Formats: sequence, C-alpha cells, structure tokens
Amino acid sequence: QADLAESGGDLVQPGGSLRLSCVVSGFSISDWGMNWARQAPGKGLEWILAMNSDGRVSYTAASVRGRFTFSRDTAKNTLYLQMNALQPEDTARYYCARGTGNAALRGPGTQVTVAS
Repeated sequence: QADLAESGGDLVQPGGSLRLSCVVSGFSISDWGMNWARQAPGKGLEWILAMNSDGRVSYTAASVRGRFTFSRDTAKNTLYLQMNALQPEDTARYYCARGTGNAALRGPGTQVTVAS
C-alpha cells in the first residue's frame, strides 16, 4: 500500500527556516515524479516544487524560488523540503505528492505557520 507521511511543520518567526520530511512507503521515489504542494487558509492547492524520477528538480514556483530547496534520500525513501527566509505568506499546510492534479497521491500534510 502506497503511503506518504509528512512531518516537520511548526510555528516559526518571519525570516526563520524549517525542514520538512516526507517518508514514503509502498513504492520507490526513484520510480516516480514527486512533488511538494501547499494550501493556505481559504485558498486552493499550490504546486511549488517538482522532482523527476532521476532526482532533478524540474519546477520551482516563483513564490518560493531562491528560498525553498527540494531534495531526497533514496536510501531512506524520503523527500525533504528545506525552507529558508520564511514569510507570513508561506503559512499553509504542506503536502508531498506522487504525481500532480486530481490523480496525485498525497499525504495528510504538515502545518507551517509563520508569525511573530
């Protein structure tokens, strides 16, 4: 059974950093394109980063470019989202996903709140 579990969300002050993790089970992240998305209160889902099966980052949303980094550890079958220079507008629930759109398989998400 395929499963994704995000962790690492927290309350952080503006300008701070967080690293989110996504532990994947039931399939290999080396075989699939993987993504990070977020949903802010009252807004739709925003796809922010995409990684090809070969580990190359293929998409970075303008809203996070230069601040967020997508990486993975294939030995641990785990994805990471390093977030720096966080701003209040980054407040959202963050999800890792296999695929995108309506067919995407997502985890339950982890909450990131940026506030002073």
